[in-house]
Amino acid sequence: QVLLVESGGGLVQAGGSLRLSCAASGHTSARAAMGWFRQAPGKEREFVAAISWSGGYTRYADSVKGRFTISRDNAQDTIFLQMNSLKPEDTALYYCAAQDTVASFQVLRTIGDYDYWGQGTQVTVSS
Repeated sequence: QVLLVESGGGLVQAGGSLRLSCAASGHTSARAAMGWFRQAPGKEREFVAAISWSGGYTRYADSVKGRFTISRDNAQDTIFLQMNSLKPEDTALYYCAAQDTVASFQVLRTIGDYDYWGQGTQVTVSS
């Protein structure tokens, strides 16, 4: 079992930055592949970024590539999403996800790959 708690969301102007955090707890949280997804009103949940439990492999959605950076600190059981050059279309509820039955190099990019989800943190970007 992995418990996830997101934080760091808020209201920011276009072009600004935010840093999301996701704290994981559970006996296998340090060996979990993790990811960020988002869901805007009226839209389906979509992949944003993911990282292997080793931290050595990452993947990004094309829409955020070059602007967002995912990272993790396994000593603190926390992953981060640094979001720069934010756009109004980045407005969404951002969810952290984890899957603990994976190899160290695996990066998971689909919703069905993950067993554990946080409650989400709201990011609103004003124009």
